Amino acid sequence: MDLMADESVDFGIITKLRSKKLVVYSIAEDSPGIPDFEVLQIAVDKSCILITEDKDFGELTYRLKLTHSGVILLRLSDLPRQERIQFATEMIEKFMDKLKGSFAVLSVRGLRIKESTTI
Repeated sequence: MDLMADESVDFGIITKLRSKKLVVYSIAEDSPGIPDFEVLQIAVDKSCILITEDKDFGELTYRLKLTHSGVILLRLSDLPRQERIQFATEMIEKFMDKLKGSFAVLSVRGLRIKESTTI
């Protein structure tokens, strides 16, 4: 499954994932400034798991119940940049199969994955 990185995602994470031969689309590169609901729709249209640091996607997927193909919310701001990049990349790569269709939160304490019924 491919990935879609929201504008909030550190470009180092995108670069590192791409170096692992993963397909990562980037909103910052392709459609900067678009609203969150459009980001989510593009990810659905491309069947991508969305990576973001923006908590608003929780609102869109839970309260508003918008369709998604999977969302990974990164909560790693406490880590130094290089550690954040390495940790996020390793966890996404390791758990890629479980992330499809789920809402996941990645923090320094680990990865919490909640299955979703909105795909």
